[in-house]
Amino acid sequence: MVKYGIISDTHISLETDSEFLDSTFNQIKRIFRDVDAIIHAGDISSNLMLEKLNEIAPTNAIAGESDRIKDLPEYLELTAGKYKIGVIHKKPSNLEPFFRKKKIHILIFGHTHQPLIEGTSFNTLLINPGSPTYPKTPPERPGFRKPVARPSVITMNIDKNDILSTFIINLKV
Repeated sequence: MVKYGIISDTHISLETDSEFLDSTFNQIKRIFRDVDAIIHAGDISSNLMLEKLNEIAPTNAIAGESDRIKDLPEYLELTAGKYKIGVIHKKPSNLEPFFRKKKIHILIFGHTHQPLIEGTSFNTLLINPGSPTYPKTPPERPGFRKPVARPSVITMNIDKNDILSTFIINLKV
């Protein structure tokens, strides 16, 4: 059994307001308190957030377009139970060939600052944790209330029988 904390697009730097950083990090720490590992899908921006996440659990991270951290890969693969998981910052435009080439079951990505858990027609799972610091409002849909941008992260649990459960968790504003 493994439980991941999934996060992206934190954009935290040394110039980030310390009160905002402390408040956000304390919420993340509570949400991720029982995870085995953390996956950061890019746009960390500086080592500060990466160091803070590593205080909670071992953190796997990939580079986003605004990262200044050296030696971060652009793509990472992990295995959990029977699942092969790919991590990239920006979702490829042509998904099916990407999944077939990489032979992955789950793709974790960031970039949009909007949370998403979605299955595909070719039996794979897309996961985007949104952003805990700079969320973006999802598009409006006719017949629904006007959407609100909410800071978010995701937890993903894979149990001993390889049953996967994943949840979007909104942070307090």
